[in-house]
Amino acid sequence: MSPVKQSSSAVAPLSQLKMYSFMGGGLFCAIVGNILLVVSTATDYWMQYRLSGNYAHQGLWRYCMSNKCYMQTDSIAYWNATRAFMILSGMSCFAGIIAGIMSFSHFSSFERFNRSFAAGIMFFISTFFVLLAMAIYTGVTVNFLGKRFSDWRFSWSYILGWVAMLMTFFAECVSSGEELGHARCLQNTENS
Repeated sequence: MSPVKQSSSAVAPLSQLKMYSFMGGGLFCAIVGNILLVVSTATDYWMQYRLSGNYAHQGLWRYCMSNKCYMQTDSIAYWNATRAFMILSGMSCFAGIIAGIMSFSHFSSFERFNRSFAAGIMFFISTFFVLLAMAIYTGVTVNFLGKRFSDWRFSWSYILGWVAMLMTFFAECVSSGEELGHARCLQNTENS
């Protein structure tokens, strides 16, 4: 009976290691995604186009022509919506990172609050917000600005936004996988 007891006690640390590796992977994806969200939102290369023979580029906050940049003072609804959703996405992702880091701590006041589940929910919300931002910007750019400029393309800031969406999605999936691993861990310890 002693060997069975040893194998069941060895299962608990192994399943906890799996949980930590899931949450660690989710946190890595979330941190990379949050960095990409900030860089994408702050930079001026969402779209490049040719205007009067010169190349120009624009972001969510400024547009640049002939090596001079200007603030976008127009209050256009799709820019405001894209900005707002990108900022909300970054804030949600940051909150998920904090909840994910807290899931590694074992304070007694947090026993009833499942921090890894909360982190997964925040990463899902972040993914949803960045998806909305990118869809709005893509739709308006293709249907309005794409017809206005003959030689245009999306640029690297825009592409970073899509990559950030994928990273927050992977963070949510991995964090949810940690939750499933936690359920299996509890089931294994209850059967022992």
